[in-house]
Amino acid sequence: MPSSLKNDRLLRALLRQPVDATPIWIMRQAGRYLPEYRKLRELAGDFMTLCKTPDLACQVTLQPVERFPLDAAILFSDILTIPDAMGLGLSIIESKGPMFEYPVRSAQQIKKLGIPDPETDLRYVMDAVRLIRKELDGRVPLIGFSGSPWTLATYMVEGQSSKNFSVIKELLYDQPQVLHELLEKLAQSVALYLNAQIAAGAQTVMIFDTWGGVLTQPAYQEFSLTYMQKIVGQLQREMNGQRIPVILFSKGIGDMVIKIAETGCDAIGLDWMQDIAQVRSKVGDKVALQGNLDPAVLYASPEVIKKEVGKILESYGKGSGHVFNLGHGIHPEIDPEHVAVLVDAVHELSKPYHRES
Repeated sequence: MPSSLKNDRLLRALLRQPVDATPIWIMRQAGRYLPEYRKLRELAGDFMTLCKTPDLACQVTLQPVERFPLDAAILFSDILTIPDAMGLGLSIIESKGPMFEYPVRSAQQIKKLGIPDPETDLRYVMDAVRLIRKELDGRVPLIGFSGSPWTLATYMVEGQSSKNFSVIKELLYDQPQVLHELLEKLAQSVALYLNAQIAAGAQTVMIFDTWGGVLTQPAYQEFSLTYMQKIVGQLQREMNGQRIPVILFSKGIGDMVIKIAETGCDAIGLDWMQDIAQVRSKVGDKVALQGNLDPAVLYASPEVIKKEVGKILESYGKGSGHVFNLGHGIHPEIDPEHVAVLVDAVHELSKPYHRES
């Protein structure tokens, strides 16, 4: 691991190397549950200004790391940066979420889409990564990320968040080749984007496939997993002599985690509906596992939080290869004090699982 990195637990665990305690970071750890985030968000005026101003994105990224003894920082950005750079007219509306002014629904529209250049069209992201690495000064590693092609496509075709995904599923079943053309462009874009983040300083990268679970298993394999595997195959896996671990996270996909383990990724993110012991027994030593506390546990008392942390640590069992996380993003209403309890509990309760017997 990099000699300049003071805490390399996360990278070691992702590569299934020995650690002194289970590392923890939290999906959406930089966000609305923190009063300092809400203050900065108000100052910025809107969410996209926060994302597109490197200095502000850096400040938001560092906020949770400065408040809690987390084992990683994750770039503050949005999964929809790539479609936004493709010119689809993204706006984030507080009560409704992301909206695209120009959704893509035809072969002609898809053909016109360009592949964004990360250092020009998405320069603000790369500048933020470079600044964050400088400001972190080796405290903890920095995680870069992107949405998966399938998940990005759902927003681009639907034009917004969806409950039944009727527009994109109609395209999937009626004109699968048209959807494949879109997914191919997105896979190329994501690979370039993540490689640029790695070149700028990201020490591990994660692909978020939030909507993989809305597909049947055969459709998931064809329209989501295939493209994530293509991306994994194109990623820079080493930088300055150090391995760059890759994490894949698909929500709601059940036993398909076994297929994810065969993609060549280093780790699989698990949602809270999975049994981590069962998944570990099935994937063996192929990959590390990340997860998978139900985010709603953080509404409970400190005693209950500690108890639930203990259950997951016991379920995973002894040895490295586990990164503690929530099974999805932290809820905005969570008390930050409960997050402090969670982080301390993971570090303290996990130590016996890493001692040599």
